[in-house]
Amino acid sequence: MPRKHFRKFLPSHDSVKKNRFVACFGSALHHHNLWHLHRRSVAGGVAVGMFCGLVPGPVQMLTAALLAIVFRVNLPVAVVVTWYTNPFTIVPLYYLAYRLGAFVTGQNASTVPGPQLDLTIANFSEWLPMLYNWIAAAGKPFAVGLVSLAAILAVTGYFAVLGAWRLYVIAAWRRRLQARARAQVSSRPSRP
Repeated sequence: MPRKHFRKFLPSHDSVKKNRFVACFGSALHHHNLWHLHRRSVAGGVAVGMFCGLVPGPVQMLTAALLAIVFRVNLPVAVVVTWYTNPFTIVPLYYLAYRLGAFVTGQNASTVPGPQLDLTIANFSEWLPMLYNWIAAAGKPFAVGLVSLAAILAVTGYFAVLGAWRLYVIAAWRRRLQARARAQVSSRPSRP
C-alpha cells in the first residue's frame, strides 16, 4: 500500500511516548500495531471503525480509540473510519439497521414509521431529539439490527481491506517483474 504517503501524517513512537497528554495512559499507547501501517493492523482498524461508526451518540471516535487499544489495531485508522456516519448517512443506516433487526427478530417492520426530518440548517438542532425519539420507538428490532449491521460492516471492511491489500501487492510484484524483464532485455549486448 502507499504507506510512504501516510507515514508523514502518523506520529513516531518517540513522539507518542514523549507526549504529555499520552503519558497518563502509561504504556497502553506504545504498542507498535497502534501506529504502524501494515495489512492486519489497518484491516483491524477499519473493522473497529466500521463497528463503532454505528454507536449511537457522539462517542463513536472515543469508542473506536478504546477498542483499537484493546484489540491492538491501527488507532488513527479506526478513529477516521467512524466518519462514514454523519448527519446525512446516519438516518438511512439506522433505518437499514431497524429493517435488518425486524427481519432477524421476525417482527413487523411497518409498525414504526420512518423519521420525518426537515433537512434544513434552521432545523439542525431538532435532528438529534427527533432521531432519539425514533430510536426509542424502534426498540428491540433496532437494537438487534444495529449490532447485526455493525458486525456485518466490520467483517466486510476487514476482508475488503485484506483483499485490496493483496491485490495491490500482487500488482506491485508484477510491475517489478516486468521492470526487471525490461532491464534484462535492454542490458543484453546486441549481436554484430
